[in-house]
Amino acid sequence: MTHPSVKFSLNHMICPHMSAEELIDAAIRLGITAVELRNDIQENSVTELNNAKAIGEKAKQHGIKILSINALYPFNIWNDQRAEQAEKLASLAEACGATGLVLCPLVDGEYTATEEEKSTSLKEALQALEPILAKHNLKGFVEPLGFPISSLRTKRQAIDTIGELGLENRFGLVHDTFHHRGAEETEIFADKTDLVHISGVENETVSFQQMQDAHRLLVGPKDRLDSIGQIKQLLSSGYDNYISFEPFAREVWELEDPISAVEESISYIRQQLVI
Repeated sequence: MTHPSVKFSLNHMICPHMSAEELIDAAIRLGITAVELRNDIQENSVTELNNAKAIGEKAKQHGIKILSINALYPFNIWNDQRAEQAEKLASLAEACGATGLVLCPLVDGEYTATEEEKSTSLKEALQALEPILAKHNLKGFVEPLGFPISSLRTKRQAIDTIGELGLENRFGLVHDTFHHRGAEETEIFADKTDLVHISGVENETVSFQQMQDAHRLLVGPKDRLDSIGQIKQLLSSGYDNYISFEPFAREVWELEDPISAVEESISYIRQQLVI
């Protein structure tokens, strides 16, 4: 029997060439009840309030939940520009009926801040974001990025800082199977996790320290990230929110029918989640 609580979602990265309306149609076709929108996919980004409201109306009519707009970047480098971006994205997220806003940290090999300075910047950003998110009735989904040059690599650091600030009701984690493996994390924070992103890496010529977004495929039998194992750990630890497909590889985007490929991945994952 497959795990009864598995709920899948489509991140717009499954095919950025689709419009948001087409993404919702894809979810309907697959029998999936949630999607994630984005603000970084050129003409199909959510950037205008009227468009956001229309997308939200369509989703509501078809029983599709909008989980997030992905993402405020780099959320942990707080300044006037970031505050303006955060307010605009939060307004868009509220307009389309989203649950929250994904928050991604700076990834920059030339960023030379000390660990203490990074920690201070993270606290400043979370404290500044809290009233913005509260104003728009949103949750902040913090997504540590596991790249070696990321300014926030681990979920442990994120969750400890959120706890230290007493902001657990406003912020939760994104567990990304790609970044979890890249950061070499082993801890699973199921009760602190609001969203899971899944993808698979099959290229055997890159190390986990070298892998990039372009290597991220759908999850299948050749996945080196052990995404299935991570999902099993999360579910067995009580995670009951959405698992969202987030491939970045052009090989997926340029498929003649990427939605059928997602359907195959869903089938494979369900077969593996035997309890």
